Amino acid sequence: MSKQDLVVLGQDGADGCCPGLLTAPLDEAQSVELAKVFKALGDPIRLRLLSMIASRAGGEVCVCDLTPAFDLSQPTISHHLKLLRQAGLIDCERRGTWVYYWLLPEMTDRLAGILTRPAGQPLPDRAGTAVDA
Repeated sequence: MSKQDLVVLGQDGADGCCPGLLTAPLDEAQSVELAKVFKALGDPIRLRLLSMIASRAGGEVCVCDLTPAFDLSQPTISHHLKLLRQAGLIDCERRGTWVYYWLLPEMTDRLAGILTRPAGQPLPDRAGTAVDA
């Protein structure tokens, strides 16, 4: 594939598969799906786990390296990892007695695209709203 054939995700505007919140309202199915992802990210333990996995050199991390960072039991850590997997944020593979986890960048790219205001576009007019601070 040449450089001219590359498509940058989240740069295709309102006609793309994942319009941003400022370009089109979410439909019911999108809202339900995204709510699961945001719910998974809404827990501080899961957010830390995702950060540890995503920032790991080499792109993957063994559960044996995650568990000691928390004052929680291994089954509790496994439960949090399961919820992150169900939300589509990470994936894993068992290798012998250990499980290795890695980030699924498609979902984080999708979230970034949904939450990002298109470059150069002003925010919607807030006429009639009070902005007293």
